[in-house]
Amino acid sequence: MRKLVALAALVVGAVALWWRKNPSACPYSQRFWVEAPHPLITRARLREILEPQPGERVLEIGPGTGYYTLDLAAWVGEEGAIEIFDIQQEMLDHTIRAAAERSLLNVNPTRGDAQELGWDDDTFDAAILITVLGEIPDQDAALREVARVLRPGGRLIVGELLGDPHYVTPGSLQRRAEAAGLRFERRVGPRVGYFARFRA
Repeated sequence: MRKLVALAALVVGAVALWWRKNPSACPYSQRFWVEAPHPLITRARLREILEPQPGERVLEIGPGTGYYTLDLAAWVGEEGAIEIFDIQQEMLDHTIRAAAERSLLNVNPTRGDAQELGWDDDTFDAAILITVLGEIPDQDAALREVARVLRPGGRLIVGELLGDPHYVTPGSLQRRAEAAGLRFERRVGPRVGYFARFRA
C-alpha cells in the first residue's frame, strides 16, 4: 500500500511539474477547480484590496466561470463595467450566462490572448488576474500589456494560491510587475494565499 501511495504521489508531482513548465489555461472540462471555494483569496479580501468604486471600468483577465465576476459587477454598479477577457470562449459564455441570470448587464466578454490586449492605452481603472498569471506563457508581456491599458493611477490586483500548479510567488510577481512599470503598494494575506496590489 505504501508503494502505491508513493507511486501516486510521484505521478501527481510529475504532472504538476510538467504543467508548471508548460503553462496553459485550466480547460473548461475541468472547471470544478475554478468553481471550488478559494480559501484565503476570498471575495471579501478582493474587495478590501481593490477598493472598487461605482462607475469604474475593470478588466478581469481569466474569469473562469465568474467566481469573482458577479461580485465585481455589483460593486461597480450599473454605471460601471466589468470586461472579462479569456482565451476560452466556453468560460466567457458560462460567465455571461451567470451574469444574465442575476440581471447583471454590465459584464462584457472578449476572447483573446493576455499577451496582446486589444484595448487602447489608459482604458481601465483596474485590472484583475486571480490564479491566472502563471498560466500565461509570457508573464512579462502580459504585465506590460496590463500596465499599458491601465489609466495613470490604475490598480492591478493579482491573486495567488499555493497548490495551484502555476502559483506565482510574491517576490517573483513583484519583480515582474515592477519591470513592467507597475509600483507595488501592498499585499493582503499570507504567502500561501494572497492578493497583491500595484499602481500604474
